[in-house]
Amino acid sequence: MKKLGFLFVIITVISLAGCASSGQGSGSTGDIFSVDLSTLVNVRNAEPLAPSPWQMYFIPFPDFPVDVTQFQRLTVKAKYFDIDGKEITQSDEKVMVVLIYDPEGDWGGPPLGPGPNTPVKEFNVGGFSGMISTNRGVRIRLNRAPGGILFQNNVAEVRYIEVTEITFHNGR
Repeated sequence: MKKLGFLFVIITVISLAGCASSGQGSGSTGDIFSVDLSTLVNVRNAEPLAPSPWQMYFIPFPDFPVDVTQFQRLTVKAKYFDIDGKEITQSDEKVMVVLIYDPEGDWGGPPLGPGPNTPVKEFNVGGFSGMISTNRGVRIRLNRAPGGILFQNNVAEVRYIEVTEITFHNGR
């Protein structure tokens, strides 16, 4: 019986040591880093977007306190509103998002996907097909910290975009 109790203690200690070293939730070396939205210039455009599709709303990033190139996934969530400030029901093809390395460089990238200055381009923020807006997010492979994030309305109805979450994380 003493051997069984001793074995239980060893297993418990090993399990606790493994959890302590995993870094989950630490933000700096762990599995998740959520951008503190209060550090951004604006999380919602102050002036309405022009009443036509493909209008841009760019948010520059401050220096990140962590090495975001170590993360494998990105989740971006946003709400969007009409000219009267009424929230629009989220669906595919209303808002897209582009992660941009160099704000002075090419914001568009290739038409249908990421490019040298645009490591993430997702067309359906909040829609059924919008994997970027799920807790799982989309796969990323950053070679440096991005300089900002660009939102575009795909329909004229969307006049305001409000960011509610930007999270870098790991996992499958």
